[in-house]
Amino acid sequence: MKNNAPLVNFRRLSVPLPWWVVIWVVGPYLAWKTAKALIRLVPVVRRNCGSLSLVCAGGWLWWRHGWLTLVLVALVVVVLLAGWWWRWRASWERWVLLPTTAWWRRLSLYGLHWREAMTLCGLSERFDDARIMPRLLRVRCTPAADEVLLRMPRGQNPDLYHKASANLAYSFNARGCRVYTGRRTVPPTRSGRWALLLRVVDRFRFRDRPRLVWLVFPRRDPLLQIVPAFPVADEPDFERLPLGLGEDLRTFVLRLLATHVLIVGATRSGKGSVQWSLIRALAAGIRVGLVRMWAIDPKGGVELSIGRELFARYEYADPEPMVAMLEDLVSLMRDRQARMQGAVRVHAPTMAEPLYVLMVDELLALVALLQDTELRNRARAALALLLTQGAGLGFLVIGATQDPRKEVVELRDFFPTRIALRLNERNHVDLVLGDGARERGAHADQLSAEPAMRGIGFVVLDDRPEPLRVRFGYVTDDDIRAMAVEYSAPPEPAPRPTPRQRAKPAGHANHRSRPATAGPLLPESLAGLLDGGEPA
Repeated sequence: MKNNAPLVNFRRLSVPLPWWVVIWVVGPYLAWKTAKALIRLVPVVRRNCGSLSLVCAGGWLWWRHGWLTLVLVALVVVVLLAGWWWRWRASWERWVLLPTTAWWRRLSLYGLHWREAMTLCGLSERFDDARIMPRLLRVRCTPAADEVLLRMPRGQNPDLYHKASANLAYSFNARGCRVYTGRRTVPPTRSGRWALLLRVVDRFRFRDRPRLVWLVFPRRDPLLQIVPAFPVADEPDFERLPLGLGEDLRTFVLRLLATHVLIVGATRSGKGSVQWSLIRALAAGIRVGLVRMWAIDPKGGVELSIGRELFARYEYADPEPMVAMLEDLVSLMRDRQARMQGAVRVHAPTMAEPLYVLMVDELLALVALLQDTELRNRARAALALLLTQGAGLGFLVIGATQDPRKEVVELRDFFPTRIALRLNERNHVDLVLGDGARERGAHADQLSAEPAMRGIGFVVLDDRPEPLRVRFGYVTDDDIRAMAVEYSAPPEPAPRPTPRQRAKPAGHANHRSRPATAGPLLPESLAGLLDGGEPA
């Protein structure tokens, strides 16, 4: 049966509008979208201004003068760059090679794999049906590493990046990844005519931005080569003592004033490199008496006796003189404390008030392994006083040990500067450097035990949570003997008697008058254990 009903044609209602009405309604929306797109395009153009300029210049030359002119100009530029590389290679690497490498690695590595790496490493989240992930801001190359700056999404903190550092490293074809939450550069000191304006600019440039995180991916290990000993300075700078080379190829300098240093490392890990590099940096002050270096070597003088002339006081055999030395140092500290009271808050080394540095080669021997309970308690009490009160008074302790056991860990927090060389156990890293240090990149338990890799360790300072990988300078035995001759310490004045010594009866023999027994303070079984052998 056919349906003969007429067809009905439905059409949309079309109301013609004047052109000026359309512009008045749609124009603001289009202008807003255009402005928003241009604003988003500004950082892209700023990051790629160099490559865009080259492309525009090349296109203009080809359009106006042809491809032959473009090729000739390119050859001239190549010749000029080759001459620059030949005559001024350092500046060529800084202004040409490193920026070009950063541009290429951002384009071919980080930008290409960024979304995939962030998603698989668990650093991206979904919000309102959209994928939110860290934003790649900048890639900067140094001679040894790539420094990647990113902005964290809201709801994240840097601990997530510390935990994912190993995954991030292998995602971007690197062996390691360091995560830094602070700035990689410090604001410069401005002076001159434009100093006021530049300070205002620096206040904006170097403002605190907590959501920015630096990821540092090393391209090569710059610490494979032995770092030679640094030359002895004419006058030691206690704010910047050069001790080694960091993995960023910058000289590692230590601020010694008002700090104590703890050095922990397994047997034959290179603790001597740290100790003798520090002594070498202070050698000029030792010779003139500006620095008074006292040393305790409970292992029989094996470690420090080669430079005996550098120490104003030195004990190595008998435990009683060692403990008496600690108490003498506490007595000197008390006297200086009385002189400084109400006059000055922090000590500044002078010839009249020198800096006293106590170096203990095996800290564990004094705080845990002394068989005489009274001597052990006296040593612990004296060390506790020096560590808690001596830093601001100019009495500093440099303690080294091989075993980070409980007795040493109890004193760890009194050392603002802590250095971990190669360690035997994974949990030793946090015991030495503080909780979470290994998670932040201090893999001291993974350092190589090869003799050629000694002297490499991680440093944690009191003003920065991220550990720094450093190779300390190698001071040879000949260097030490030459220092001992040229920079020998002046005679130490006789110390004042301690209250314990003044309380002794007149007929009591002083322990200093009897000869010290030759040999280490530790029994042979324990000394062999600390040296890496089996206990007898």
